[in-house]
Amino acid sequence: MEIYVGNLSYQATEGDIEAAFGQHGVVDRVQIIQDKFTGRSKGFAFVSMSDWKEAQAAIKALDGAEIVGRVVKVNQARPREERSQSGGGGGGYRGQSQRGSGGYRGSGDRSDRGDRSEEGGFKSRHRR
Repeated sequence: MEIYVGNLSYQATEGDIEAAFGQHGVVDRVQIIQDKFTGRSKGFAFVSMSDWKEAQAAIKALDGAEIVGRVVKVNQARPREERSQSGGGGGGYRGQSQRGSGGYRGSGDRSDRGDRSEEGGFKSRHRR
């Protein structure tokens, strides 16, 4: 059974978690989830215990218990939700705002623009 352990201290090690759960049965695996960029703990972990009764006893005993100075939340892990394989994320249509969204929206004749020199480049605002 996979068990979720939340609200972990960032200083907690896999050994600390294994010691706490090991008092209630055989621990197959402990995995502290880490940030992929910094390598620091995200404050939660998963514990695998193959015996269902031992896992239930550990959940009951350790939910609300203190591990490395923090009161932890322990429950049966839910199956991981499938994520789309598209890669990105976010974005989406946000509607048209009341303000303009950039770009030139005037008529096709731009001859009234006085900020260009006769050669076609922009005039310098600073004299040398």
